[in-house]
Amino acid sequence: MSKQRTMEQERADFAWRKIKEVDAKVQEEYSSLVKKAPSDIQTNGLGQTIAFWRAKGYENGHPKDDGKNAHAQLLDHLTQWLKSSDALGLQTENLVEWVSKTAQVDEYRRATAEAIAFLVWLKRFAEAELP
Repeated sequence: MSKQRTMEQERADFAWRKIKEVDAKVQEEYSSLVKKAPSDIQTNGLGQTIAFWRAKGYENGHPKDDGKNAHAQLLDHLTQWLKSSDALGLQTENLVEWVSKTAQVDEYRRATAEAIAFLVWLKRFAEAELP
């Protein structure tokens, strides 16, 4: 018997797997960051928010601490989701660059809505699973 999954189930499943991957050293910081992420995007915009995460999580174009910091992990998790075929299927490795150079207005709006929907799941699971 075939079971079709809803978009919400896909988001939830992906978010659950990403929460389980958060490095133990930064779980508390990641949890704090992800809890305010949806409102940060609504207040400041997707581009500004992810640019902030990149500024905090990267140095000289490379993730700090081999990507084992909360900002880089959250940006990576969101990028992976937006790249997935279940979400938007974006063809980029650098979400900040895509937003600033490539995204059309309608794509940016869809990416913003999808990012918030995904981050709501991350937030819920972080509240349940992380310190």
